[in-house]
Amino acid sequence: MSTATSQSKQRYSFNKLQKRLRRCVGKAIADFNMIEDGDKVMVCLSGGKDSYTMLDILMFLRKIAPIHFDIIAVNLDQKQPGFPEHVLPEYLQALGIDYRIVEEDTYSIVKDKIPEGKTTCSLCSRLRRGILYRTAKELGATKIALGHHRDDMLETLFLNMFHGGKLKSMPPKLVSDNGEHIVIRPLAYATEKDITAYSEQMAFPIIPCNLCGSQENLQRKAIKMMLQDWQKRFPGRVENMARSIQNVAPSHLADPNLYDFVNIRTTDKPVADGDIAFDTPSFDSPDAQQDTAQVQVIELK
Repeated sequence: MSTATSQSKQRYSFNKLQKRLRRCVGKAIADFNMIEDGDKVMVCLSGGKDSYTMLDILMFLRKIAPIHFDIIAVNLDQKQPGFPEHVLPEYLQALGIDYRIVEEDTYSIVKDKIPEGKTTCSLCSRLRRGILYRTAKELGATKIALGHHRDDMLETLFLNMFHGGKLKSMPPKLVSDNGEHIVIRPLAYATEKDITAYSEQMAFPIIPCNLCGSQENLQRKAIKMMLQDWQKRFPGRVENMARSIQNVAPSHLADPNLYDFVNIRTTDKPVADGDIAFDTPSFDSPDAQQDTAQVQVIELK
């Protein structure tokens, strides 16, 4: 294969990837009305692949959108030892985008409060959240954009089920816990695999996330490995799970606060999603049927 042909194939592959990600973000914004005319979107930029990708795509969509919205990139410099302070300002200046670097020494606070060897993520997250909420208010931002993607949402779903006893994930759009801001996740439909590939192709100046020296979230890592294993053994399973969090049947769960089980009554008409009692459960998705068949084969072995 000639060099020219190889480069042409690489460009074609990259263009497909870029279009797919842009389409995912555009659809998420439309489906959940994430960004409206006149919005000022505060894009939280950590220096990782996800937030770089989110900023890149939002900047593109701003150019072609039928509405007007502004973007301001915000990074929180938490004063971890070794943090390369110059990377993000230089990158953002080159883009010609409005930005704010917020300097707060949360690193010292966390090290003072958390005993050596204990994970620092929980306290660090609370401190970071409060600072970013305050910054959004100071900037007059109407939306706070975070870089969580589809895989983050699924991992959170299982983390809450396995460790919190709750059926809960990361929402694409929600009011912040202090009630003052609307938080959006434009990458809600994007896969980590695509984001990683895009980040590598774009050569974003990635800042490592282990500068604070805190332990990795082993529970989330275990869930990630589980999902990757499922996807490898049963292609399409993760896609089905991602669809499921948008296709919820409250009457077929068991939360009396979500569905009025106490007052249900019989009717003289068929019920669209009524119980099928004696029938074997069926699945509308061909992928799900194939997945179930594969599980049955494994159980028989």
